Amino acid sequence: MPVLQSQVENKLRERLDPIFLKVEDFSDGCGFKYNIFIVSKQFEGQSLLQRQRLVNEILKEEMNDIHALTQKCVTPEQWEKMVAENPDLAKQDQVQKPSDSTKKCEFHQH
Repeated sequence: MPVLQSQVENKLRERLDPIFLKVEDFSDGCGFKYNIFIVSKQFEGQSLLQRQRLVNEILKEEMNDIHALTQKCVTPEQWEKMVAENPDLAKQDQVQKPSDSTKKCEFHQH
């Protein structure tokens, strides 16, 4: 079953209270491939691997149906440095809408 972008967003918002969250479905709206960019205080003091494991744990149920997931998990301090170097980052929409592709989604069962 496809995973709804809103499911991913809601779970991450509930558990991580992000300062910035950008979830992008890059499977033409089919819900199988996602890019996640998240800024949360909860990442402070954690290694990159620990942050990614935390996101994976939060999305544990959805991971059964997600085929590809890329994550950029940063702390507020890291985010401030990134925005200082590239102010356009902060201007981006926090949530990306699925594309209006006319491609037909292929649903694969595991």
